[in-house]
Amino acid sequence: MPYTAKKPTRARSSEELRAAIPGWGADLDPKDRPSVPKEQFDPTLNGARWEFPERQEEKWPRERSIEHKFLTPVFGTSVRPKGLSGMMRKYAYRTFSEGRAAHWVILLASDRVDAWESHLASFGTLRPDNPITQTGVLSEFSRHPIASRTGTKRVDLRHQWIDPILVGGPWVLAGGLSVAVARRLLRLRRA
Repeated sequence: MPYTAKKPTRARSSEELRAAIPGWGADLDPKDRPSVPKEQFDPTLNGARWEFPERQEEKWPRERSIEHKFLTPVFGTSVRPKGLSGMMRKYAYRTFSEGRAAHWVILLASDRVDAWESHLASFGTLRPDNPITQTGVLSEFSRHPIASRTGTKRVDLRHQWIDPILVGGPWVLAGGLSVAVARRLLRLRRA
C-alpha cells in the first residue's frame, strides 16, 4: 500500500472477516488447532508420532560421522569401500567431524583415487577404458574447436589450457610408466 497523507482505513474485525471469507478464523479456538497438542510440554513424549522402525541389516561396517550415535534405520548400500579409496573414506569418517573441511577434502580425494583404481582395474578386463573416446577428445577436433572458443564469454576459457594436462596427463604418465615397466621386464628376461 503506498504511503499517502490520509489516515489508512482500519483493519477489519474478526467478525467482518469471518462473514466475508468462508472458513476464516477456523483455527482461532485452541481446541480446533492441530498444533495445540504439540505445544503442551510432556517429558515422556519424544516428539515422534511413530514407533522406531526395524533396522536395516548392516552387511559390513558402515561409515558414519562421529557426531551420530548410530546409523539411520535405512541407509544406502551401493558400493562397499575397497582399496586405498575405502581406507581414505573410513579414515575421514573415523577422524574428522562433518563440519571440518578435512573430512570433505579427504572424501573428494578418495573419489579421485577410486576413479583411478577403477581405471586400472579395467585393464584387467576384456574391455579396458579408452581415454580417447571417453574423455571427448575427438569431439574437440570435429565440433568447431576454434570458433567455439573465440569471441564468446565462456567461463571455461580461463582454465582450458590446463584441461589437457589434468585429463590427458595422467593417461600419458600411466602409458609411459607401463612402457618403462615393460622394457625393464624385457631386459631382465634377456639377461
